[in-house]
Amino acid sequence: METIRFEDSGLDERIIRAVKEMGFESMSPIQQQAIPAVLQGEDIIGQAQTGTGKTAAFGIPALQMTSPDTKGVQCIVICPTRELAIQAADEIRKYAKYMHGIKVLPIYGGQDISRQIRSLAGNVQIVVGTPGRVMDHMRRHTLKLKNIKMMVLDEADEMLNMGFREDIETILEGVNTEHQTVLFSATMPQAILDITSRYQKPNAKYIQIQKKELTVPLVKQYYYEVKRENKEGVTARLLDYYNPRQTLIFCNTKKMVDELAEKLKGRGYFAEGLHGDLSQAQRDKVMNGFRNGTTEILIATDVAARGIDVDDVEAVINYDVPQDIEYYVHRIGRTGRAGRSGRSFTLVVGREIYKIREIERTCNTRIKARRVPSGADVTAAKSEKILNDILTVLKEQDLSKMLPIIEAKLNEEDCTAMELCAAFLKQRMGEDAKDIPTEDYFAERKRLKIEERRNRRERVDKYRNNRDSRRSKKPENKISMKEYSKRFKF
Repeated sequence: METIRFEDSGLDERIIRAVKEMGFESMSPIQQQAIPAVLQGEDIIGQAQTGTGKTAAFGIPALQMTSPDTKGVQCIVICPTRELAIQAADEIRKYAKYMHGIKVLPIYGGQDISRQIRSLAGNVQIVVGTPGRVMDHMRRHTLKLKNIKMMVLDEADEMLNMGFREDIETILEGVNTEHQTVLFSATMPQAILDITSRYQKPNAKYIQIQKKELTVPLVKQYYYEVKRENKEGVTARLLDYYNPRQTLIFCNTKKMVDELAEKLKGRGYFAEGLHGDLSQAQRDKVMNGFRNGTTEILIATDVAARGIDVDDVEAVINYDVPQDIEYYVHRIGRTGRAGRSGRSFTLVVGREIYKIREIERTCNTRIKARRVPSGADVTAAKSEKILNDILTVLKEQDLSKMLPIIEAKLNEEDCTAMELCAAFLKQRMGEDAKDIPTEDYFAERKRLKIEERRNRRERVDKYRNNRDSRRSKKPENKISMKEYSKRFKF
């Protein structure tokens, strides 16, 4: 199937502008099949995994069909958890960035309901909520349903697993207007098939996106929770602390690539940016510099990074969390090649932590939380590198001719070997020597390592207990799609 570019899709120009700013140029398979069908008014049954871009598959057509001039809610999206509701609402808001007058409201339990009631009394067009809170507002008549054009069930199988079937049916039965129903689910158990046959049109379109096996390479993966305004400083701190020979930094937009490249250059790093607006000659120049080592840091968008084949990349930094899980796998796969070790660092702002959890679930991997290195950490790391370099010489080279010289100097100057080593280290550290941490720092670092090991053991025990609990449950009865097609004939 030929890939469709957003700018060629016929969508509202305001949506296309927002999508391009988010770093997307082409539709994912689920978007390519679902968006046109939803815009034509069809009911949709979409079988797709998390991380395939399905929020855009229903969010973009919902925005396209929504009118700011019509008062009242026109689309309701039901999600299994408050975190997913918040995340979906945030993403739809980003697509609606230039659609003035369109309001997207997340409603969920745990938040002050009076605040939600006040918001719903205003002109809200799209509501994203959890089943319980949506039902609550329906009972209070604070969620008006007379202008509903679209109902969306996101991650329907998860909602059923959590016991929300009756709530979902109550919500769907409460919508009496002519509308379309869009359902997305990773699996198709019998309960989902019952809902589709009862609440969707007989000719509902079934879309299945084959699950890709997303294999995460053997790379040490870490994430850092940071404030948005501190991302540049944290990036510089990571570069100083780990001191990788070559680093690949990923941003979601061309604008951010250019901005970060200039800021890192201003800090004294040998950095260059790479994105689709560069000419072929400019691209070749940047890539040649990165391959031969004159450029130590390459900052790129996902699209521009396709085809980059450099084996010496020691670290990948996700300056922006990727919108697509598949992009995450491709990004970190740029390091740890040819048998070398590699690291990936992801900067996480606020609710982006939920995307990290999605990546972990989908890829069956673990991304460890790390604290941002302090200035003392950076200085200690530099001194440790110098000492390790010296120890390498000690182990691998013949020093027999050097020993008499050192011994003579020690006798001549009346100093100890320890003092001579300390002077050598200070000389090699240069200006950084004044920031060498105290003994208290090393004692605290030792304490933190012990605490980290204890926490790791606790997580392993918790995982094993959860695994044993899951194994004791009986698997849910499922029906094949072949049998489903026979029953419902579509």
